[in-house]
Amino acid sequence: MEYTDQMKNRVKRIEGQLRGILKMMEENSDCRDVITQMSAARTAIDRTMGVVVSSNLVECVRQADKNGEDTEEFVNEAVNLLVKSR
Repeated sequence: MEYTDQMKNRVKRIEGQLRGILKMMEENSDCRDVITQMSAARTAIDRTMGVVVSSNLVECVRQADKNGEDTEEFVNEAVNLLVKSR
């Protein structure tokens, strides 16, 4: 699978969020603010995982369809990946 610049940029933003959270902790910021930022980072990770899985699914289904293969296995695998991520 090819990871797009959009996917990589999402991960870079998450990396920045995590660095910001660490800085907040080092500065003894309020717990509520730190947790709010952690929640935002987790949401960003979840969304990025969804983008990666869905892009991979589309790619696999197109290839399977082109080869006359059954696509159900790919759909099931994608669903399992998303379920495991929670």
